[in-house]
Amino acid sequence: QLQASGGGLVTVGASLRLSCAASGRTSSSALSRYSVAWFRQPPGKEREFVMGIISSGGSTRYADSVKGRFTISRDNAKNTVYLQMNSLKAEDSAVYYCAATTDNMGLPITTTNYPFWGQGTQVTVSS
Repeated sequence: QLQASGGGLVTVGASLRLSCAASGRTSSSALSRYSVAWFRQPPGKEREFVMGIISSGGSTRYADSVKGRFTISRDNAKNTVYLQMNSLKAEDSAVYYCAATTDNMGLPITTTNYPFWGQGTQVTVSS
């Protein structure tokens, strides 16, 4: 089970750090086995890929819209993946979701490639 947190209301130029934590009692719930991605869904729009990181943390992928502003990292010992968002813009406002897949050969950008999803956390950037 994935749980996203860290969203909030901030002003343009501010920073936020989102967390995606995995919980469960079985070894299969260890987030270290999964590639994890962040998606976001602005109001009235489709869910879009933001950034992803493979299970080892050795490779990441990002959308052009967040290049140079967002970074993704993971702490497998804490079963958590982070999305550091800097220089936030109004157009970054959305519900942010974390998602996981056992596909560690790449970082797909389509939602259908991720079978496991968190509940979403709202990010609102006001101008």
